Amino acid sequence: MRPRLQFGTPEAGLDYPDRPTAFGLVVHEARLACVRVDRGERSYFDLPGGALDGDETEQQALVREFLEETGMTVRPVARIAEAGQYFRRSDGQPLNNVGGFWIAERLSLDAGAKVEADHELVWLSPRDALQELRHDAHAWAVAAWLRHTA
Repeated sequence: MRPRLQFGTPEAGLDYPDRPTAFGLVVHEARLACVRVDRGERSYFDLPGGALDGDETEQQALVREFLEETGMTVRPVARIAEAGQYFRRSDGQPLNNVGGFWIAERLSLDAGAKVEADHELVWLSPRDALQELRHDAHAWAVAAWLRHTA
């Protein structure tokens, strides 16, 4: 599963298995939903989303991941981009996130439904998101979305 657009530089000698993923862009009051992942001094920002489980579709994974990470229930609307991102997880495991970026509609927000204690929903301006997001693929997806909404 090779994406047309690949971000990141793999470290020599490491294998980066493809990991099917889906990430979402939800806008509310001109701000973009992001998650701040608490890793102490190595904390970072991501778009909500993550790996597909089992036979999940990207849409199903997106709905599940938004709920787990933010407590937000969303409805996927349109797949706007696809990219890969070489990276190393917090535990050092090398991966290549490969998948779609989706525009999604916010249906409801229930903080009690969030299960990932180290993830915090934050609303960033698109400009701040471009600067703060950990992965270049995420920033590129935000830029692609901005170009199509302007």
